[in-house]
Amino acid sequence: MTSIEQLKAARESALSLTQHGAPQATSNQFFGVGPITDMALNEVDARQLRFEFDAWLEENYPKLDDKGNRIGSFTTAEIGRGMHRGYPADKVLNDMMREIHRYFGFPKANSMAVGLGGGHSGFTAAALHLMTANDPSQIVYVDTPKPESEEGKAGGFFRQSWGTQLTELQRYAANGDENRILFAEGEGAIPSASFLLEKGVKLFFGVGHETTGATTYTEQEIRNLLEWVDANPEEHHAVIDATSLLGAMPWAQELVDGVLTKCNMFMPFQKAIGGISGYFIVSLTKPALARINANQKDPAWAIPRQLKIAVPRDAKAPLSSEKTTDLGPIYDAEKDQMLGGIINTFSTLAFAETTFAVLRNERMIGDVYTLNARSKANRDLVNQWIDNSELFELGVSNTDSRGAAVTLLKVTDSDITDADVHNRIIVKSKQMLGYEGITHVDGTHEKGLDVARYVNAFPGSPGDYRAWIGGIRPNEDITALLDNIQYCYLRAKIAVLEELLAEQGETVESAVSASAGADVRLDDADRAYKVLIADLVGMVFDADGQADCREVAAYIKSQGGEFHFGSVSEAGDLEKGKVHFFYQPSLSREDELLAETGEGQYDAVIAAATFFPAESKFELGGVRIGAGTGNMGSASWGGGNGEGGVAPLMNTPSFNSRATAQAAMKALLKVLPDLQVSAMHDRVVAGDFDTGKNLAEFPTTKLEGKKLAVVGYGNIGREVAKLGAAFGMNVSVYARPAHQKWIESEGFTYAASIVEAAQDADVLSPHTGLGAFNAETGKFANSDIINAEVFSAMNQGAVLVNYDRGEVVDIEALDAALASGQIRYAAIDADLFKDPETGALSGPMVPYRNIYEKHVGKMELLPHAAADTEHVSRVEGAKQAVDQILSVIKYRKVVNLKGDLPAGYTDGGAKTVNGVGKVNSSSVASLSDEQIKQLADSATQLAAYWGAINATQDADKRAALVAEYTEMMVLNSNIYGTLLAQNGLQGPFGK
Repeated sequence: MTSIEQLKAARESALSLTQHGAPQATSNQFFGVGPITDMALNEVDARQLRFEFDAWLEENYPKLDDKGNRIGSFTTAEIGRGMHRGYPADKVLNDMMREIHRYFGFPKANSMAVGLGGGHSGFTAAALHLMTANDPSQIVYVDTPKPESEEGKAGGFFRQSWGTQLTELQRYAANGDENRILFAEGEGAIPSASFLLEKGVKLFFGVGHETTGATTYTEQEIRNLLEWVDANPEEHHAVIDATSLLGAMPWAQELVDGVLTKCNMFMPFQKAIGGISGYFIVSLTKPALARINANQKDPAWAIPRQLKIAVPRDAKAPLSSEKTTDLGPIYDAEKDQMLGGIINTFSTLAFAETTFAVLRNERMIGDVYTLNARSKANRDLVNQWIDNSELFELGVSNTDSRGAAVTLLKVTDSDITDADVHNRIIVKSKQMLGYEGITHVDGTHEKGLDVARYVNAFPGSPGDYRAWIGGIRPNEDITALLDNIQYCYLRAKIAVLEELLAEQGETVESAVSASAGADVRLDDADRAYKVLIADLVGMVFDADGQADCREVAAYIKSQGGEFHFGSVSEAGDLEKGKVHFFYQPSLSREDELLAETGEGQYDAVIAAATFFPAESKFELGGVRIGAGTGNMGSASWGGGNGEGGVAPLMNTPSFNSRATAQAAMKALLKVLPDLQVSAMHDRVVAGDFDTGKNLAEFPTTKLEGKKLAVVGYGNIGREVAKLGAAFGMNVSVYARPAHQKWIESEGFTYAASIVEAAQDADVLSPHTGLGAFNAETGKFANSDIINAEVFSAMNQGAVLVNYDRGEVVDIEALDAALASGQIRYAAIDADLFKDPETGALSGPMVPYRNIYEKHVGKMELLPHAAADTEHVSRVEGAKQAVDQILSVIKYRKVVNLKGDLPAGYTDGGAKTVNGVGKVNSSSVASLSDEQIKQLADSATQLAAYWGAINATQDADKRAALVAEYTEMMVLNSNIYGTLLAQNGLQGPFGK
């Protein structure tokens, strides 16, 4: 392909196919790791897995005194320091062999040898022990092409190594004859039983090439092999490489059972979950063990010490005494014991990791038959995906021969006919599949997806990519793998085509958007947007005695907007391409609000306390400064709950949460502790007080130890609970069950009902808001939830602080409770409105005023001042409201959405004040590298301390650790807690 037009067309096609971005990522990117990978999802999961392993190890390997009493546990550190003999090493070894033997379904009649060195050592051990040069009748069949034949050469050294080793053993043995070895015409094929019988084969080696060539034996081939074994089970021995087969046998169950029972299988079990020592196992039938022992009576060759599975019966006569498997490094399943120890030094820790991994695998997936079925399902999914692909085909053409553990894919791209160009694309695609990424010819870098590391095909195999697809991997990971390989190939193809174009002097627009990941502007540059600000955005007075709005005005200007005083009707021509904010904090009555907003004069609105009727219109949305949105009644967003409409409803939760909570605590502190401050003050001023004599006349009780009942666990409720706890109060919180774990995690008591929270409480503080409005009853969902039953559950003489909504309290019940003394004091903060013409009062404060005359001195009434009088909260809330309006207008992105998300908008998540409300992912994303390092360092120190204390049961040793490291623990605990608090990382979590 040399035409510039063809190059550009191919590039445009690849760009089109990848325009929607990368597919779903795989859950585990290590597709170059075998079927026993731990499948940890990420670094957090991997570290948690390590902790889980440590705990499992300590639970299962106790330290015992000389009477067998448990006195502690062996830790990972102790076992990792080199223990490989005696207890617990012997138990670790025995446990591992038992669990491997049991889980993979080997019959108890079969024994299992173990040694160091991985799968190749397993093959070598099996070959050296089962093959002999001293028996002319032993014909050997190997399912690979003859080494250095044309077919063999195509496989490279690795795939010829099995046949080469067998050939060399016969070639260099005194009585060897390499003509006794028969080779297959192709790779991984098992001939008919009649063929093997006709040739006099007694020893079959099947290395299959599942790992390198992605093949497997067909069901018919397995039937052939088992038929041959059954023809003479005492003399016919099949040796199978189970490296990839184990847990990935896509055959009928009786065939799987037959292979496990009648064949000898070798495999590596190295690094099951990150162990530090490679080792192999070989499952051996009883006839195979008999053959080994017979061969050792007349050995054909020396066997290296570390590979011996038949050892001298008389340790004092290693050369002349009988060699037997009875004392070898072999696990006898019938006796559940090792007949001998491993000849060389092994890693006890690696063996323990294997046992843990096998048990975890069984818990996660099920038995080995389930694992086999999952492997087959994954193979079928690959087949289906390839059938629907025009770009890929599988390296193994025969469907029945395709492996269920490994797959080979090769690209068949009609655009790419040059082999060198093809290889360049494949190399870059693997950089995209990994973490390296690719740099385009224009210098832009495309980040690697890190979804499939080390997916290299073996030299000589028919494929561009090789990946493990065994049953331990979830089904969706296989689809994700294939989709990502295709995506990364196309992205690499784009990069290489750009290089080819550049070589011919052609440049193209960058394939990597400079704005990738950035918000795309959606506003109209030819439109002047108009926003109404209907409440004060400054609560302190300037030099002229007016509420000072300059901070917010300056902020709007800094964000590219314009700030205007007065109505849009008076503004004249407005500059296009800008957002104009009109400040009218004096609007209040319905008639004047509708005159200003009823015709959609403004695109959006920012409000705090002003109530907007349903008829007010705002095409692009509204923001309420504060948490609740009950006053935002416009039908543009479906009323105060934001349910319906065409525009988004938003709020700025948490800005006044602390101000409200602190005001609520101020109300409480006026009466509790109940020290008669005013009376004492008057007597001190009058000189009528003797501290030594008169203090006894004024007994009081402190807040510490008293019970505070908080109803609701929103931003304000949580802040009140925290303040109560800071005063030493016992805090009980009622909220929905979903909040229970978070409530308890912060040290509060969870209550399943309001009455339960109020039981024996000294103070009750509701913070639920009004809830949804019920048109049929004309009431809000939370009306009258603080009722007679709640008051009667509290201690006699309790205090009510309602700085939430006036309607949440049943007024008649409160009247009665105040009259009886059940409630000694009620502090209320609720809206009160006055008609400027008639003077008539309205709002939720009115019912409280109606009973006040009966309870003078027992009530304090405020006009909903706690949330709306604090200057800093209002200014910061207004600035965020400005940001949210700008986000909606410019990007159609909604932050702090209330209710439904209208069509055409995206949800920008939540944004709250640091430390107030829910913690979310952005709270961590905003941390600096230094802060993250400090948190990681302190958490590591704490985990090390408490893990060691928990694992050390010996009282003296534990005391020594406590004495040496407790100062370190306390210091790091303080650092960790302080960093969490400073960065708003304490509290409930919300996405």
